[in-house]
Amino acid sequence: WLVIDRKVYDVSKFSERHPGGRRVLSHYAGQDATDAFVAFHNDKALVKKYMKSLLIGELAPDQPSFESNKKKSLLEDFRELRCTIEKMGLLRPNSFFFSLIFLHLLVLEAASWLVLWYFGISLVPFLAGMVFFTTAQIQMGWFQHDLGHCSVFRKPRWNHVLQIVVINVLKGLPASWWNHLHNQHHAKPNCFRKDPDLNMHPLLFSLGKTLSVEVRKSRFKGRELECDMHLICN
Repeated sequence: WLVIDRKVYDVSKFSERHPGGRRVLSHYAGQDATDAFVAFHNDKALVKKYMKSLLIGELAPDQPSFESNKKKSLLEDFRELRCTIEKMGLLRPNSFFFSLIFLHLLVLEAASWLVLWYFGISLVPFLAGMVFFTTAQIQMGWFQHDLGHCSVFRKPRWNHVLQIVVINVLKGLPASWWNHLHNQHHAKPNCFRKDPDLNMHPLLFSLGKTLSVEVRKSRFKGRELECDMHLICN
């Protein structure tokens, strides 16, 4: 179960058919998912038609729709900021700008091969081609990132098609894999066990284990402090 606009939905079965993946919904089990829902769905009116069959109730008037560890004022400020950004038109896609971005990436990619083809594989042409190719590949990573966010075209399908071309064909990585991980990242950014960007193997990256241990220690110390203050007050 999760909450959207104070309405409670049972997404247990629907999660298996959720276009964004099951894990994104499971990360919000028993929580308010209003802000995540707004951020992830462009056509909210269309999505809400499919949500009617999942509706099972509504929160009581005295029941807050946010978790106890979140500040109501901070949530209200965030939602007000989002409304302001939308009214300013900052979230509207600029297809012409991104078309130029895509064109210059193709030019850099082609230049990296043409330099080697024309000048040979001596040191200077090799280094020049490497600079062109590396720059193109890095910028393609960010371009497909914007496509994955559906920020280039107004219709999501066009974004997904071009993303497949960029990341699958030009970079050699699966778009479905990237979207699966990145959706979870934005659903629960920097949350342990929920944000895949923090799931680093402790045997290969000691940072993953260190961060988890430090967070656990800080929480334990916080509880000790609360207990000490409670004893002093008593």
